[in-house]
Amino acid sequence: MTNILSTISFAHPYCLFLLLLLVPCLLWRFLLKRKTETTLVMASTDAFRREEHTFRTALIHAPFFLRMLTLALVIVILARPQTKHALSEKETEGINIMMVMDISVSMLTPDLQPNRLEAAKQVAYEFIQNRPNDNIGLTLFGGEAFTQCPMTTDHASLLSMFRSVTCALQQQGIISDGTAIGMGITNAVARLSQDSIGSKIIILLTDGANNAGDISPLMAAEIAKKNNVRVYTIAVGTNGEVNQPVAVLPDGSYYYQKVKADMDTETLQQIARMTGGLFYHAQTKGKLRDIYNDIDKLEKTKLKVKNFDKRYEAYQPFALAAFVTLLLEMLLRTTLLRRIP
Repeated sequence: MTNILSTISFAHPYCLFLLLLLVPCLLWRFLLKRKTETTLVMASTDAFRREEHTFRTALIHAPFFLRMLTLALVIVILARPQTKHALSEKETEGINIMMVMDISVSMLTPDLQPNRLEAAKQVAYEFIQNRPNDNIGLTLFGGEAFTQCPMTTDHASLLSMFRSVTCALQQQGIISDGTAIGMGITNAVARLSQDSIGSKIIILLTDGANNAGDISPLMAAEIAKKNNVRVYTIAVGTNGEVNQPVAVLPDGSYYYQKVKADMDTETLQQIARMTGGLFYHAQTKGKLRDIYNDIDKLEKTKLKVKNFDKRYEAYQPFALAAFVTLLLEMLLRTTLLRRIP
């Protein structure tokens, strides 16, 4: 019981002051009520003193105490008891990483099986699972960039969001066409700048050249450099002509056409060089896995991690107890301790 109570806190603890109302109720019951009740004058009470105490006389005050207990439980419920999970803070080894992923339609090209996007997601899952102490977030970009998941050590939530990543946003026109590499980097830098502790890394994965957005890739690299953010760039896909989806057919399938890959590896190399990162080119899923394993060997620095646990309402046991005590009082008053009017 002590362990259970130690995990309980109250959202409205000031409501517990209402328990003081029970004091005057007790005083009235045992001090004042006797003076106001109708009495019968008798010459002697000796005959009654020899009477044996029965079960009914032992329970004479039970309904009153049950009512007081019910009232006390209702007051506790008003104070909103909750499970208590204290904020924990610990130091751990890890780095701050923003994963920046291209979700333009060209990422559906099947030169990596089943396609570039799914292959990149599968390898990224393994990378995240192998770095449980890192602060990792996710930025997506097509013709514009947005944060899919801010940096977090809750990797279960991050992986859940990762699984929902598709190219549908660009296909359905929710985000504009094109590949805004500069915007993707800038969005990630803004997220990393919110945490000044530890190393800051961007892992940028794309299969195209920058052709959208208000910020050029090299300008974004300058911003990253000023914020001490290293950018590791990965060009994914094979060189030369590839079967790339160019239209969606009425049945929902894709129409593929031979097109020449438009990867701008030179700019990606410049971004990595300017920021102190490295450039990689992944033409197979195996090579992509090797690249992430290489990045996995990055330095680690101490991070302070704060864990916030959810609070859950814990009024149910108190409500059940209040119902039981009220029911018992009613049963006693209408059966064993029923008063004759």
